[in-house]
Amino acid sequence: MTATVAEVGGIADLARFYADPPLGVRANMIFSADGAAAFAGRAGPLSNPVDQELLQVLRGFADVVLIGAGTARAENYGPVRLSQTQQAERDAEGRPDPPPVAVVSRSGKLPPRLSSDPYQPPILVTTERAAPPRHEPADRLSRVFAAGAESVDLVRVVAMLGAAGMPRILCEGGPTLLDELVEAGAVDEICVTLAPKLAAGQPIRADMPPSQLAVPVGMHLDHVLVHQDYVFLKYRR
Repeated sequence: MTATVAEVGGIADLARFYADPPLGVRANMIFSADGAAAFAGRAGPLSNPVDQELLQVLRGFADVVLIGAGTARAENYGPVRLSQTQQAERDAEGRPDPPPVAVVSRSGKLPPRLSSDPYQPPILVTTERAAPPRHEPADRLSRVFAAGAESVDLVRVVAMLGAAGMPRILCEGGPTLLDELVEAGAVDEICVTLAPKLAAGQPIRADMPPSQLAVPVGMHLDHVLVHQDYVFLKYRR
């Protein structure tokens, strides 16, 4: 298959390349040029307005947004908000509701902001041990998916979401959840934004030392070369 190589002027040009989501897991991640998935615990410092608009576009195509609990807390996740155009398109397709946010939480606890809209409650994805008793509400959650006794079985999670009418899954990270999905053979498509920035070492656990950079270092893209599905990039200060 020949890759498409094109320069785009903005989100309108960019969006059309993503309008055919797979039935399964589509992962969307941003990385710095030196491989960091976040800066100071958040993806925002690596992103730009068009990348953020693309995130919104991808959500419009999805049946559910899947994230790890750490990412939900670090990025202050709330319910998904769609544009009027996206909502009209979903109405025409017979799926009027915005995609719910499904959070993988081994503790069974979620950030309260995710439950801020009673009409868009999140989905808790957890273990059988951490799942709340059936007679107790789980922070006003509409659904709890218990997938695995001691650890979350992500292959089972994908199957459960599909069986519940949500086969088009958009995974927004973080890197730990992405790693686990890859190891489980559950990623069908990955959308990668490569930011022209250097981030140095960015810890993904609290016990790892933080980078000494105050802000990411900006770089300039010098060239993009493609050969046999490999992409060769060069950045300069």
